[in-house]
Amino acid sequence: MTEGRNQQHALVLLRHAKAEQYRDVPDAERPLTARGHADAAAAGAWLARHTLLPDVVICSTARRTRQTWHGVALGMTGSPPEGGPAGSSPVVRYAATAYEAQPEDLLTLVRAVPAETGTVLLIGHNPGISLLSALLDPEGADPDGLRTTTWRCTS
Repeated sequence: MTEGRNQQHALVLLRHAKAEQYRDVPDAERPLTARGHADAAAAGAWLARHTLLPDVVICSTARRTRQTWHGVALGMTGSPPEGGPAGSSPVVRYAATAYEAQPEDLLTLVRAVPAETGTVLLIGHNPGISLLSALLDPEGADPDGLRTTTWRCTS
């Protein structure tokens, strides 16, 4: 594992950032809003500050999740005033099966990651990502589920 990375095993669940609500665009092609882009970068900065830089990223192939990952990646590197840790680049796996996935489907994707992996970031959609969060941590689950750009971390 790369120096500066979290040496524990952690799974970070992240719901995609706020997306546009276009009626004439297929759901999988909806882009992020300006707030969504800003929230994704803020999530990346938070992950960097808390030494949760991912070794592996599993990301749905939907446009809004890919854009969320892009913003998170930019936020993790930090800007000159913030100077966040960049770390090495994670392995990124885009998974079509993460779109409209149930918790069991998401767990299958996570279980395919090598056991020695330190931190896995899973970027997905509701209801699957919220249901997985509740399954893994029933006592800490929000009854309303994960809102956009909300994350949960388990170790």
